[in-house]
Amino acid sequence: MRYRVKHITEYLYSGRVTHCYNLAHMIPRSTLRQSCLHSHIRMNPFAAHTTRRQDYFGNQAYHFEIQRPHKQLVITATSEVETGPQHSAINLDLGVTCAEAREQLRSSTRPDTLFAREMLLNSSMIKASDELREYAAPSFEDNRPLLSAVMELTQRIFREFTYSPQSTTVATPLTEVLQTRKGVCQDFAHLQIGCLRSLGFPAKYVSGYLETLPAPGEEKLVGADASHAWLSVYSPTEGWFEFDPTNDCMAAEQHIITAWGRDFFDVTPLKGVIYGGGERPILNVSVDVARVA
Repeated sequence: MRYRVKHITEYLYSGRVTHCYNLAHMIPRSTLRQSCLHSHIRMNPFAAHTTRRQDYFGNQAYHFEIQRPHKQLVITATSEVETGPQHSAINLDLGVTCAEAREQLRSSTRPDTLFAREMLLNSSMIKASDELREYAAPSFEDNRPLLSAVMELTQRIFREFTYSPQSTTVATPLTEVLQTRKGVCQDFAHLQIGCLRSLGFPAKYVSGYLETLPAPGEEKLVGADASHAWLSVYSPTEGWFEFDPTNDCMAAEQHIITAWGRDFFDVTPLKGVIYGGGERPILNVSVDVARVA
């Protein structure tokens, strides 16, 4: 699949902003199943300085500074991406078992396994806990293939939790999500990552976009797509595999990766510091994911 992604972020301030510094994760990264063919970020007002670099996790980090006074800021990120399936002929009922995965994670000196172990550590928004381990444990019997167990946990979260945009915020802790059984894609990705880390399996947060298709006979609405979040789990000797608990599936061509890290905080689409601006600004976000012939 080839897609053109247009992500527009608009801030409306009640007071004048005299100066701002920003960091954006809006440029899709290239991976084993995805290639970013080209990308461009435009700001209004124009930025006085821009810098593009690769961050610690290999994501494309875009820094920009605006020195002109303004009461409106619009950032438009446009990219063209070619995507493919994760792995050919995946059979979730074969492969490394849960017990074998734990042992290899403990004893292996393979560079990729040693690097993956970093994703076992607690992060600012995800902390391992007994509650998360107890919730996930019934799916992870020692002799069961790890990927099959992860798929069952994905399905359980999809069935047992309600998608509810008004029920959580960026700061809602996992303990509350687990208790209320409500949240959004970010919460469900954090929840499954927390479960996996609590059981001893490395997992990372994946941020990006998901193509949404209109109902048969209806036209696709402009801005109908949205930012999305899912996760990737590491299976020793097999690699990383992406799962989407919000949609009860493994990530496919329609899942477009922007960045990955320990949790949402590492890959926030846009964050920064402003001087001035008055009270809390109004934020408008529009995302379009269009197939390119």
